[in-house]
Amino acid sequence: MSVTSDPSVRVPSLLPTPHVGILMAVYNGADCLQEQLDSLAAQSHGSWSLLVSDDGSTDATRAILQAFAKHHPVTVLDGPGNGAAANFMSLVARAPDHFPADNWLAYCDQDDVWLPEKLSLAVSALQTLDATHPALYCSRTWVVDAQLGGRKHSTARPRPPGFRNALAQNIAAGNTILLNPVGARLLMQAAPEAKEVVMHDWWSYQLITGAGGQVFHDNTPTLLYRQHADNEVGANTGWRAKGQRLKRMLQGDFRDWNDVNIRALQSHRAHLTPHATAQLDAFAALRKMPVTQRLIEMRHLKLYRQSRSSTFALWVAAALGRL
Repeated sequence: MSVTSDPSVRVPSLLPTPHVGILMAVYNGADCLQEQLDSLAAQSHGSWSLLVSDDGSTDATRAILQAFAKHHPVTVLDGPGNGAAANFMSLVARAPDHFPADNWLAYCDQDDVWLPEKLSLAVSALQTLDATHPALYCSRTWVVDAQLGGRKHSTARPRPPGFRNALAQNIAAGNTILLNPVGARLLMQAAPEAKEVVMHDWWSYQLITGAGGQVFHDNTPTLLYRQHADNEVGANTGWRAKGQRLKRMLQGDFRDWNDVNIRALQSHRAHLTPHATAQLDAFAALRKMPVTQRLIEMRHLKLYRQSRSSTFALWVAAALGRL
């Protein structure tokens, strides 16, 4: 099921205030970390606690976290030391040891700044959905420079979320994601099964949609997404950035990412719906077919990306064997 928002309509929630467990992966983030922590403290939704995994920082990151923890609920763990994706996945896998079963979960990067209503908007949005199904909230962002200036909207997502989109593209920016308790439990259960993922947010989008969950993509920006030289993954805005993504797709990076994604999803087959399982198997199979049959099967599978140009690039990748 897919959901998109109408930013002009905001209905105040009258449901009980949920507690949100915030998962933050850090590594040498001292330059920007304090601003992010201050933005957490300023959230209008005040029921939250922070679980941090530090991948071996050698700067003042730990000291900043320790100072923040004197006045806020913070737990700091040692990370696996294998990059951002593995660090976030380790947080998801360890979250059951630190949060109750009815907890909500949010991802948090070390160098952004959350707008004060970020959590309250996300919680209110997910409370409009069926609480018995896994659900994921994500949103657009304000893309800013290293000094938090030059605001630009992140890329629009005009087409509905879904598994056929998730196989071909990630639209769920990890720094905006909130999971309802059913979605959080699904990901916490599945995280130890995955040996490797491309990124935790793409994995989350694929698994929630593959399990028949709901995705609420909000057109309202909820944070300042800082762009600087050390970004693990930058915002895909502007023709130059899109050109770089297309180049990487045609060079074979997209094919390599799909190898990783498919292996991870195959390890989660027990969580997927029969329909999603059939789509996954069809996608895995067509990648090994001769070009003509591959394109025929692509048409039947109806994978899509969010724009016509990027969907065209998907077909070019398929024709060139870069899928």
